[in-house]
Amino acid sequence: MAAHVLRLRFALLLGSLRGDRRVRTFVTFGAIIAVTIVVCLAVFSLAAAPVPVARAVTVLGGAALLLGFLIGPILVGAVDQLDPRRFAVFGVDERQMPWVLTLAAFVSVPSLALVAVYASVCIVAIGAGAPWPLAVLMTLIGVITTVLTSRIGMAINALILPERRSRELTALFALALIVIAFPVAVFFGSLRWDGHVPESLAALTAAIGFSPLAASPAFLFAAAAGSTAVAWTSGIVAVLTLGLLWVAWSWLVRRLLTTTERPVTSRERTGLGWFGLLPSNAFGAIASRSLVYWLRDRRYIMNIIVVPVAGVLTVLPLIVAGVPLEVAALVPVPVMALFFGWLPHNDVAYDSTALWTHVASGVRGLPDRLGRLVPVLLVAIPVLAIAVPLSLLMVGDWSLLLPLGGVAASLLFSALGISSIVSVVAPYAVSRPGDSPFQQPQRPASRGIYGPAAAFLGAIVFSVPTIWLFAATIISGSAYAPATFWVGLFIGLAVLAAGAVIGGRIFERSGERLMEFVETA
Repeated sequence: MAAHVLRLRFALLLGSLRGDRRVRTFVTFGAIIAVTIVVCLAVFSLAAAPVPVARAVTVLGGAALLLGFLIGPILVGAVDQLDPRRFAVFGVDERQMPWVLTLAAFVSVPSLALVAVYASVCIVAIGAGAPWPLAVLMTLIGVITTVLTSRIGMAINALILPERRSRELTALFALALIVIAFPVAVFFGSLRWDGHVPESLAALTAAIGFSPLAASPAFLFAAAAGSTAVAWTSGIVAVLTLGLLWVAWSWLVRRLLTTTERPVTSRERTGLGWFGLLPSNAFGAIASRSLVYWLRDRRYIMNIIVVPVAGVLTVLPLIVAGVPLEVAALVPVPVMALFFGWLPHNDVAYDSTALWTHVASGVRGLPDRLGRLVPVLLVAIPVLAIAVPLSLLMVGDWSLLLPLGGVAASLLFSALGISSIVSVVAPYAVSRPGDSPFQQPQRPASRGIYGPAAAFLGAIVFSVPTIWLFAATIISGSAYAPATFWVGLFIGLAVLAAGAVIGGRIFERSGERLMEFVETA
C-alpha cells in the first residue's frame, strides 16, 4: 500500500509538468527554488552571528514557517492530492494510512524546500556547539512536525471549507492575512539589533521557544549556548507536540475515511460571488450589492483611491512649514480614517434608481445602514493596518501603536455612524452611473452643503476626548496609551451603533422622500 501511494505521488508530481499549465508550473517551481536558496544562504550567514541572535532569528522563523504550513492550505484552498478519501475505494487499512500519507507528503516541492531549510539550521547549530546526534534528531522532529501540521491544515480545509473556493472567500482570507502579518513584519523590520537581541524580542523568543510553534529550533541553539535546562524543556515540548499532532492526524484520517457527511444545502453557487458568500438575509444581500458596486463602479473606485493619496499629501505641507517628520508622520493615519468613514455620507444618491429595490422589498432600516458599510470597512481596515506600522516606522516609537489605533478607530467608526444618518437626511445629487466621477451636477437643495460638513466635523467632535488622550500620550509618555485605545474604540463603536439605529429609523420613514430624490436628482 505504501509503495502504491508513493508511486501515485511521484506520478502526480511529474504529471504537473505536462499539459497547459506547464509554464505556470515551471515558474512556481523556479520561485520556490529561488526562495529556498535565499533562505538557506540567510541561515548560513547566521554562523558568524552570536548564538542569541541566531536563536532569535531561527525561533521566530521556525514559528512563522509552521504557521505558514498550517494556514497556507486554508488560505489558498488548493485541492489536496493526498486526501484520505481518495484512497477509500482501495480498501485501505486505516491504521497504515496516517504514516503512509505522511511519508508521501515528503514527495513535494514545499516539503523538500522545508528539509533544505531545516538542514541548514541544523548545520549552523552544530557549528555553534550543539551536540550533533541531538541536533539531527531534533531537526527530524521539527521537519515531521511541520509536515504533519500541513497535513492537518489540509484535512481541516477538506472538512470545513467548501471544495470549490470562491475568489471572494480567498480575498477575505488574504485581507485578514494582510491585517495581521504586515504590521508584525514592519515591527520586526524596524528593530535595531546592533549585534545583540532587543530585550522585548528576547522575551518573545523565549516564550515562543517553549511553545509548540518553535520548540525544535529553540532546543538547537539553547543546547549550543549551554543552557541545558532550557534546551531540555524545549525538547520535551517538541516531542509532546509531535505526539499530539500524530494523534490528531490519525483521528482526522479515520474521520475522513469512515464518516459520511450529512447532505446539506450549500449556499455556494457558481457565479453568485459575494451573494453566495455572505448571509442569506437582508444584511447580506445589501452588503453584497454594495460590494459589487464599490468594486466595479468607477465613481466608488475613485473615492477609494483618493483617500490614501490625500492622507499622504497632508505630510508635504507640514514638512514645508517646518513640522518635524516624527510629528508629521502621525497625521496621515487619522486623516485617512476620517475620510474613509466620511465616504458613505451620500451613498443613497450613488444608488440612483436602484434604491427602489430597498424600498419596495420593505427592508428594515438597520440592515440597510449596516450592509452599506461593509465595503468601506473591507477597504479601510487593511489600508489602516498598513498605514499605522509605516507611520510608526518613520516615527521610531512603537509605544504609540495603541494610541494611534485608538484615534483611527474613533474617527473611522464615528464618521461611519454619522454618515449613516446624513446619507438619509441630507442626500445631494452626484454624477450618475456611467458618467465621469469628476462631473458635478446641479444640486436642487441647499441642504447638500451641510451634509458633508456635518459628517466630517461631527466625527472630529466625537473624537476630541481620544485626540486629547493621544496628545497627552505624546507629551507625557505611554501612561495614557491603553486609555487612548479603549476610549477611542468605545466612542467609535458607540457612535456607529447609535448612527446605524437612528439612520435606520429615518430610512424606514423616508422611503417616499428618498425615492423622489433619486428620481429627480
